[in-house]
Amino acid sequence: MNSQGPQQHSITEAAAEWAVRLHAGALTKQEQAELQHWIACDSRHEAALRFAEQTWAALGELHEDEPVHRQRPAPAALPMRRSHRRRPWRRAVAAALVVVVAGVGWLRGPDALLRMQADYVTQKGEVRTVHLADGSTVELDSASAIRLDYDGVQRRISLIQGSAIFDVAPRVGEETRPFVVQSAGGQTRALGTRFVVEREDERQAWVGVLQHSVEVSLQATPKTGPGERVLKEGQAARYSPDGGVVPLDQFDVERATSWRRGVLIFDRLPLANVIEQLNRYRPGRVVLADSALGDREVSGVFRLDMLDTALSTLTRELQVQRLDLAGLSLIY
Repeated sequence: MNSQGPQQHSITEAAAEWAVRLHAGALTKQEQAELQHWIACDSRHEAALRFAEQTWAALGELHEDEPVHRQRPAPAALPMRRSHRRRPWRRAVAAALVVVVAGVGWLRGPDALLRMQADYVTQKGEVRTVHLADGSTVELDSASAIRLDYDGVQRRISLIQGSAIFDVAPRVGEETRPFVVQSAGGQTRALGTRFVVEREDERQAWVGVLQHSVEVSLQATPKTGPGERVLKEGQAARYSPDGGVVPLDQFDVERATSWRRGVLIFDRLPLANVIEQLNRYRPGRVVLADSALGDREVSGVFRLDMLDTALSTLTRELQVQRLDLAGLSLIY
């Protein structure tokens, strides 16, 4: 049984094929160009490839007696032919990998890919502090995920979902590597100690500085606006490939990170935005059945461990109706 639609299944098949080809050995220059083109064509491709590669790794290597590497012609001898000849073993392995990848996704649900990608994940309503080997700490917000990519050159972290506060160990003594957080097509380089990054979607994120300063830059030249900016303590900016790195002049970083103190603070925020925030922390889902209510302003301080009470207070103060169903609350 398979829950994938035709388009997603096609992506899964292509990702499985690339995972097998990458496992077989170094790609030729033409194959590398083909792979980069395929990844760039659709935002889902890179994630699907990573999922296929990690699923492959989880299944283990091919049997040691499999003469894959011994039978491969040297790239220098036949530089252009390998990408056009699909060997029987590779075709069979790729087909098997498609079945496994699709099956894992169906059995484990929509968060399967996220868990395969990330090193640390928080559930809805969970806030967690992670202590890293270099002495840095990461405070993960609700429904957030990060991947660690430390190497000899950088202390790099990818924010895959949600938001996190990074308290960076300084570059002193033997630790000389810069600390960089990548997310949504941009990166934040620590010039001090503590900052927050929130990934709003695949192409947009915001950064706020709690202590010292950071350098924010986009990985590609934006359509408009600056491609980089230095932010100092108390400052914030939003970045995207369309608008560049844009300062958020009236942004309150401390209020935006109130979740680390166990509360959510709203100051004349539209009800639609408040509901969006509640849905990040509260089990189930709240839906505005009357879109006209979304513009009504809300102010208040809500405890994360009492969000059901907060929702009741909210509907009472706004004099609106609420209907609770299984895992769903309708406000009208």
